[in-house]
Amino acid sequence: MIATGIPKLDDYLHGGVPIGETLVYYAHPGVEGAVFGMQSLFHALSTGISGVYVASSTEPRRIREQLGEFGWDVDAYGDRFAIIDAFSGLIGADSHERYVVADPGDVRSLTQCIHNAMEDLREPGVLVFESLSTIMDLCGESETLDAIEEWNQYAMLYDHVMIYNFTAWPYSDDTLLSIKENICDSTVSVGGIVGDVIFGQYFGVLKANWTDVVRKYILFKVLKPGGVRAYIPKILVTGPFDAGKSTFVHALSTRAVSVDRFGTTIALDHGHVDHKGFAADIFGTPGQERFDPIIKLLSGEAMGVFLVLDSTRSEDFARGKQMLEITRSFGLPVVIVANKQDCDGALTPENIRDKLDMPENILIMPAVATTGEGVFEAFETLIDMVTGV
Repeated sequence: MIATGIPKLDDYLHGGVPIGETLVYYAHPGVEGAVFGMQSLFHALSTGISGVYVASSTEPRRIREQLGEFGWDVDAYGDRFAIIDAFSGLIGADSHERYVVADPGDVRSLTQCIHNAMEDLREPGVLVFESLSTIMDLCGESETLDAIEEWNQYAMLYDHVMIYNFTAWPYSDDTLLSIKENICDSTVSVGGIVGDVIFGQYFGVLKANWTDVVRKYILFKVLKPGGVRAYIPKILVTGPFDAGKSTFVHALSTRAVSVDRFGTTIALDHGHVDHKGFAADIFGTPGQERFDPIIKLLSGEAMGVFLVLDSTRSEDFARGKQMLEITRSFGLPVVIVANKQDCDGALTPENIRDKLDMPENILIMPAVATTGEGVFEAFETLIDMVTGV
């Protein structure tokens, strides 16, 4: 297997793409699809696999700059990385790349370079195509489809993985169907949630010949540096007064703000988390009963909930349980954070479960928010519940 390096996608593909197989990122117009191929290329290089990038719509120098903007220094991998330059010939420019397509409008010229690169690659290797759409525009739809079948045969022969970026412009229905369903072993849809503009982006596996497909779509954001991050737009942090909710939010977040008065949250805490390929916005509620109407407003459209409890104050547990009911979190993934485990008299998660009379399927995890102990473990657990296979 060669992993894609895209958060959760490798889980859904059961490890990545098998040697000799092919994957296409099938992107809707207007979404950030090209970064998927770039990230897969860099991930392969970073794990000791050789990679080739087929540049068809951007000059190689600019491609290196784009990769650098994401924090990916591909030239550091020496001769394990190469670019097939199918762009410079379009504008009559000289090229210093190892593989140069003499006539980018002739798919046979491109095929020869791809064949040469495959023979030179250390096995196994990965070839990533910047844009099948550009090649198709230059060489023709049927000619490109025939060439893809030939390239895929080469991949199987040489034990390489082929990864294509394709944007679904208004080509013929037969071409779109072939790219989406027939010509590659796996297809990952990269789409947008569209109103007057694209205000959300998602990806999901449409097919994978080597495994049962997980029919689940993941929202994503593209960060610079960083690349594709699985995105959770709203996680709620609630709990009784002085349980440590604000400390928990600030411990998780790379940047956080609190609306408070004299050190007590009176409106909300807000933070952003970027951790192990996941990005999330988290919202903390005030704990006093007079702010319960705010909790109802904040809890709308949450995808998961943390209930933070002070492990030393069992008298507040009933209030914590009530706050879960106020958030209307029934059916949402919930993790109870047993905070202040470093304090005298702190109850264990098992003791807290007994006092709350919580079922076994509700996780209770120990934490010390002031030091960060257990905080990210709780976050990773909730993310797995939200995005789980």
